[in-house]
Amino acid sequence: MILTLACPDRPGIVARVSAFLFERGGNILDAQQFDDEETGRFFMRVVFAADESAEVLRQAFAPHAREFGMDWTLRDSKVKKRVMILASQQDHCLADLLYRWRRGELPMTLAAVVSNHAADTYAHLDLSGVPFHHLPVARDTKMEQEAALWKLIQETDTELVVLARYMQVLSDGLAAKLEGRCINIHHSFLPGFKGARPYHQAHQRGVKVIGATAHYVTADLDEGPIIEQDVERISHRDTPRDLIRKGRDIERRVLARAVRWRLEDRVLLNGSKTVVFTD
Repeated sequence: MILTLACPDRPGIVARVSAFLFERGGNILDAQQFDDEETGRFFMRVVFAADESAEVLRQAFAPHAREFGMDWTLRDSKVKKRVMILASQQDHCLADLLYRWRRGELPMTLAAVVSNHAADTYAHLDLSGVPFHHLPVARDTKMEQEAALWKLIQETDTELVVLARYMQVLSDGLAAKLEGRCINIHHSFLPGFKGARPYHQAHQRGVKVIGATAHYVTADLDEGPIIEQDVERISHRDTPRDLIRKGRDIERRVLARAVRWRLEDRVLLNGSKTVVFTD
């Protein structure tokens, strides 16, 4: 079982949680906590073993959560979350996520892969057994495509949406519906190098570090709460093609870490930021 919570900081939170789990016969296996002195918010993640079901424990814990004003979740870690992956022509992140999923590195149920390009775009990928949906989009059909996408998210009981280099900007309405459960990946040149060919722009400016950022999607483009970032040094010898190759590697590993942490309930929202209890 995994319990996560966020609430106004006050004495007795840890004691109450520990006492509750002890009284219900729970055995704490791992516990992490963080007190944000700037906001006065307290965050906690507890992994524990218990004989009772998650539903029974949720009902029993609810009065304690109300008393402390908690935003909280309690779930059975053996139940995998349902994830939808959205992709476009650049398929390196999709390929990596599929590989990690098949290898068991990402504890999730793949609800669907959705693309604005046809399946033959990914002819070299193993999509066997993967529900694939082609939802093409044009400027005058964007809202209809998003309506179909939202319907699919609901029909598949998708809990997390991953934009694996999905090169379509979500509308404010859809971004609001997916608040806190949609992750995007982008190169960290934004907003320094906006528009097309960012790696070429970076090469022309002689940058010494490139990177990538995984973040939650919000109505503010590429401004959502950051989950994970990574960088790699480059030199004057690197060509734009080298930057693209290295950038893809960074994007893959950053997105994979962000998705795994989200699947394991390690990411808690803290206003415009996140608290990430890494393993």
